Amino acid sequence: MFQPSGQSLRFVVAIKLSHASISTPRVSSAPPLDTLCRKVRQYGMLDLNSLRMFERVASLKSFTAAARALGVPKSNVSRAIARLEDELGTRLFQRTTRDVVLTLTGQALLERSPDVIANLSETMDYVRGLAGKPRGLLKISAGVGFGVNVLAEQLPEFLLLYPDIEIALDLDSRSADLVADAVDVAVRMGPLPDSGMVAVKIGEIRRYLCAAPAYLERRGRPSSIEDIAQHDTIDMPGPNGRARPWTFSRGTETARVETRPRISVNEALTIHRLVANGAGLGLLSGYICAPQIAAGQLVDVFPDWSPSAVGVNLVFPSRRELSPVVRAFVDYMKEVSRPGNLWMKDTLTL
Repeated sequence: MFQPSGQSLRFVVAIKLSHASISTPRVSSAPPLDTLCRKVRQYGMLDLNSLRMFERVASLKSFTAAARALGVPKSNVSRAIARLEDELGTRLFQRTTRDVVLTLTGQALLERSPDVIANLSETMDYVRGLAGKPRGLLKISAGVGFGVNVLAEQLPEFLLLYPDIEIALDLDSRSADLVADAVDVAVRMGPLPDSGMVAVKIGEIRRYLCAAPAYLERRGRPSSIEDIAQHDTIDMPGPNGRARPWTFSRGTETARVETRPRISVNEALTIHRLVANGAGLGLLSGYICAPQIAAGQLVDVFPDWSPSAVGVNLVFPSRRELSPVVRAFVDYMKEVSRPGNLWMKDTLTL
């Protein structure tokens, strides 16, 4: 464990693994897994410093990045991994000049020790919080669109406020498994499943049904909400892979349209580009499309009707709720997500 004072304390943990806790895959790789089980039982304990370094290398896929995140020389990380591999009698990483990839036994160790690593991270964060400003690595998961348009704008100021925090930003159109992927906090859009995670809502994004002038010249402008179903539409698939209905409101009225997208794509930035290039109708976030609507590059097809807004939540495992690093990020995002700021700024509502 590494403390703010720089002192190195040695912690050990007994990891009880057996053939029952590590299921052997139906491939020819059973011997390495058997070796891992046998060696862990033989030694009975592993150095938590080495385990912590192992997790960071696996998460960041880099010895250099792991050393920087932990605040130690790269040579310390290399020696710790070598010591861990020697104790277990097996390779945990395949190293090339460009990549660091987990072996099958390395993946097994990572998957079977999340509670140990998580508890260590929580303890370290708590102690660091008592010592002063939050410090350490913060792993954030978000969609590509929110990462490019929002986090890339807001994180620089956050890093200035907290110079001892480092960030691993994982952008993907698919939601990460927060526990399995060791994610500290994730940005989630829309309704949240009942997952047992802690969620903090930081705002809503208003959307507009948009089309490019060229598309409307070619296909004509729909005269009613119901006419949308006769047009080319672009949308993200729902959780079950099927098309999602579009819901609109106008005062006390509501309307629901079952669409059959001509283009189905799992990334919001691509939807925006497709709509702007005349591929069809799409629901776009106000902070992105408002300037183009004002400039005549996009058309708000039904200005009297409002598509349902999308809630934006910060989600994190309950065990990370008291982490000073996570708490600092959540408080910062709540502060900068006030109406009128960046993604909460919608000039069409002014």
